[in-house]
Amino acid sequence: MSDDQKNIPQITVPENQIELHPMRSQGAGGQNVNKVETAVHLRFDIRASSLPEEIKERLLNQKDQRITKEGILVIKAQRYRTQEKNREDALERLQTIIDRAAIVPEKRRKTRPTGASRLRRLESKEKRSAVKALRGPVDL
Repeated sequence: MSDDQKNIPQITVPENQIELHPMRSQGAGGQNVNKVETAVHLRFDIRASSLPEEIKERLLNQKDQRITKEGILVIKAQRYRTQEKNREDALERLQTIIDRAAIVPEKRRKTRPTGASRLRRLESKEKRSAVKALRGPVDL
């Protein structure tokens, strides 16, 4: 992690802006699988949130299949066997996504090849050309 990333304050989202719904987990299970709602469905409306505008913009511009066209981030957590652990997991994943969006991407600076690299390129082209010129028909 660079020095710039360490200095970024962690942005927290108020609990009232996050919707958490318990649901049944997918996949194989035992006798409890059809009765216990251990998975958690997290919904976070990016546009209606109290996040700073530039972070909202970066979140909405991400090509992430978890973000709907309406700007709602949906996270499904079912990694653990308890609802509380899955709830924590979903909130951590949301925080990670927001923290990643808080990092301002560096502007790309245009670069040009050095004079020496141009010269090396031209010399290698000349050598290659000479090798290919020798492949012509032989005169007797």
